[in-house]
Formats: sequence, C-alpha cells, structure tokens
Amino acid sequence: MTTSPPPVTLAAEGGALSSVEEAINNVFTPVSDAVAGFVFAEITVFGVTFPWIVGWLVIAAAIFTAYFGVIQVRGFTTALRIVRGRHSSPDDPGEITHFQALSSAVSGTVGLGNIAGVGVAVTIGGAGATFWMILAGLLGMCTKFVECTLGVKYRDVHPDGTVSGGPMHYLRKGLAERFPGGAGKAVGKVLAAGAAAMILFFGIAGGNMFQANQTFAQLRNVTGGEEGFLGTDGAALVFGIVLALVVGAVIIGGIKSIGRVTGKLVPAMAILYVLGCLTVILFNVTAVPDAIGQIFTGAFNADSVAGGAIGALIVGFQRAAFSNEAGLGSASIAHSAVKTRRPVTEGYVALLEPFIDTVVICTMTALTIVVAQTQFWKDAQATVFAGGPRPDGVTVTSESFATVLPWFPYVLTLAVVLFAVSTIITWSYYGEKAWTYLFGKSKRSEAVYRVIFCLFTVVGSVLTLGSVLDFADAVLFLLALFNIVGLYLLAPVVKRELKEFKEYLRTKREDAEVG
Repeated sequence: MTTSPPPVTLAAEGGALSSVEEAINNVFTPVSDAVAGFVFAEITVFGVTFPWIVGWLVIAAAIFTAYFGVIQVRGFTTALRIVRGRHSSPDDPGEITHFQALSSAVSGTVGLGNIAGVGVAVTIGGAGATFWMILAGLLGMCTKFVECTLGVKYRDVHPDGTVSGGPMHYLRKGLAERFPGGAGKAVGKVLAAGAAAMILFFGIAGGNMFQANQTFAQLRNVTGGEEGFLGTDGAALVFGIVLALVVGAVIIGGIKSIGRVTGKLVPAMAILYVLGCLTVILFNVTAVPDAIGQIFTGAFNADSVAGGAIGALIVGFQRAAFSNEAGLGSASIAHSAVKTRRPVTEGYVALLEPFIDTVVICTMTALTIVVAQTQFWKDAQATVFAGGPRPDGVTVTSESFATVLPWFPYVLTLAVVLFAVSTIITWSYYGEKAWTYLFGKSKRSEAVYRVIFCLFTVVGSVLTLGSVLDFADAVLFLLALFNIVGLYLLAPVVKRELKEFKEYLRTKREDAEVG
C-alpha cells in the first residue's frame, strides 16, 4: 500500500512552483481535513482507542474468515496449484494468467509503506506489533478471497476481448441481481459511481503523484541531497518526464503489457528486498530466537511504547490494513482480468496477496529491524515514549540494513524505485477502469486518460501537494465503507461459487479415478 510518511517538498521550494503548490494546498486543506477527520476518526471501545476504519476492516475480515471456514488455510495449497496453471484452459475468457493477475495486484499493494510504515509500526508498537500485523494479514486473506471472486463474477468482457471489473461493477450488478427491486439497482449504481470516483482520484494522486514524489526524494537523498547532482534546478522535472515516458510505454499496452512487466518486476523486487532482509537476519542469527520471543511476548505484555499489549495490537492491525488493502476492493480490478471461467479460482489466487504483502514482506522488515537492534531504533523509541515525533520509517529500516551492509541504502533505493514504478503502473490500470466506467470506454477516452495520468506523474515529481495526497488516502479508505457493505450482502453469492467449484473438483477426481 502507498500510505507512508508525508511526502517531502522537492523542486517547489520557492518561486512560481511554490506559489502554485501553496494555492492548490489551500484549496484542498479544508476538504482534506474534513474527509480525513471522518475516515480516520478514533473511537473508544472498552477503554481502547483506535481509528474506526481499522476496526471496520479487521472485523469484516474476521467475519468472512468464520463464514468461509478459514478458507485461507484450507485453500492455500489449492491457491498455489491454480497460480501454477492448474484448472485453467487456454480458451478461458480474460486477458492475463492467474500468476500475472496476482503479480499485478501485488505490485499495487507492495510499496514504500511496506518499508517505511513497518519501521514506524515496530518503533511505536514495539516488536509485539509484528504479531498482530501477521494476524491481521492472515484474516485479510479471506476478504481478498471474497472481493476478487466477486470481481470476476460480475466483470464485463468486451467485444474486443478486454475486461473491466472491480467494485464499481460488482456493487452495481451484484446488488441489482441479489435485490431485483428498484432499490437494489439504485443503491448499487450510487455505490458503484462513488467507488469509481474514489479509485480514480487515488489512482492519479496517491498511486501516481505520491510515488513519483517519494522516488525522486529517495534518489536525491542517496546522491547527496540538495548538494548532489539531483539537487540542481530542473532535476525533478527531468526525472518526472523520464518516469512518465517509462510508465507511458508500459500502460499503452493495457493490462497484458502491465501483466508482463509486473510478472517480472514484482518477483525481482521482492527477491531483492527479501534477500537483503535475510542477510541482516543471518548475520544476527544468534539474536533471532530472542527477536521471535520479543514479537510474541510483546504482543501480550505492557512494554509497548504505544500503550501496552492493546497499543501493539492496534498498531499492528493498522499497519496491516493500510498495507494490503484487503476490504478496499481495489485489487479486484486487476484480478478481474484473469483468464478463467470459474470466478472462485481467482478468489483462491487473491488470498495469497495479503500473505505475500503482509505476512512475508512486512514481517521480514519487522524482523530485520528487531534483530539489528540499532541505536537509532532505540533512540527513536525513547523519543516517542517521551512524547516526541515519530521517526522517519525509511530511516529506521535503512539503518537496520546498514548495520550489516553499509552500502545497502543504495540497494534499498533501487527497491524503492522498483516498488514505486510497479505501483504507478498498476494504479494507472485501476484508474483507467474507473475512468472508463464514469466516462465511457473508447480508444479516445482511454488515450485521454493515459495522457492525463502521465502528466500527473511529472506534476508529482515537481510538486508535493500534501493536502491533495492526504485527501487521496482518505477517499481510498472511504471506499472500504461502501465496499464491505456490498461484500456482506454478496457473500452468499461467493459461497455458492465456492460450492460449485468444490463439486467440480470432486467430479474431476472421480473421473480421474475411473479413468
């Protein structure tokens, strides 16, 4: 997920650009504050205070887990078989393979937040936050199963073979089907239009501008900051143009091109990052048992900077919810393009996504920080405990790597760039599907959107637009309010699809035994 520390001001430090940025932020600030104030408002239950949106996401994940009989555990091996091509046919409708759909969706959730956000979570919530982060990720696997099954079930397959899916489609068509009266159709249309608008705005701002901004910031910092060659006037503009050209070259080919690129990029960047984590962990292998002990005991004791075991729980749940996007419905857009005749097969594949994003990558980051035991982390915890500001999450993670590999900040920068580019590419597709839902699907409409998207890549590199990005984060999570209501109402549809698929597998096994 792209949520992470506030973006930094780059080339807009004064002059005309600064004036433009200030004017836009002044317009968006009151709107952003109002929406964010609602979406991220905190509630207190039994003396525990937390953002209601986090509770909304985690409770839904727990309910779906119970309703579908812990499908994320029982169906894990089935999911792996489907990703490898089992139960698929070359003539299945769709555009991309199960593996490409998974890699495309993962590229939209795995981002700077997995590196920076986890650093902040472990610092504030202590090592115990990792335990609750893992638990929330495991629960979120079932939510992804539900929404991505629905994404394929109610997708539109166009005459040219392209596919459109996502919450705007299953909310509109699914609710109309489940509740044939006029009310179901009307409510579905309203929710679908709202979902499309939220996805479009976040795609352009959070999934594009923010990533471009943070990528240039990281590159500039690692090359000497304002005194380095990327600190010169116009460097951000040049970088933005180059990045826009790279993104444009990929997205012009649609989801097939995006699937091919992310199918190579996501495994590469994940392997690169996980190898770095493993290097630090192996170098501190004698500290691993103690680190694991800290994670488990810290989840249930009162040593958390955030306020004991409950503080660790809330921080862990929040990091997981903000990381894997389970419950937002956004990933179902990519999963909907899969080649399949059985919607639930992609539900199985989708449940692997939070496992990769949260259980593997976020946990590897957390374990790396805990075993490294840097002085920076200890000082940061002391500062937060004393009421000071929270640390820069990227720095927490980077310092942990530097204890073993002093040159690793350069590798981390490469990982950040790969994460950011893959996120931009995937969210360009999400935004395009929202755009065509709202404004119609045609070659001209798609071309206009792609040009606008690439222009905002350049804008994001040059301007910060903090209020715009804060607003984007808020509207994306507002999507969860509508999406999960739809998931509750449509869960019986998913259960029916699951039952039919299990019957298909049983018949297939019996035929094989007879043969």
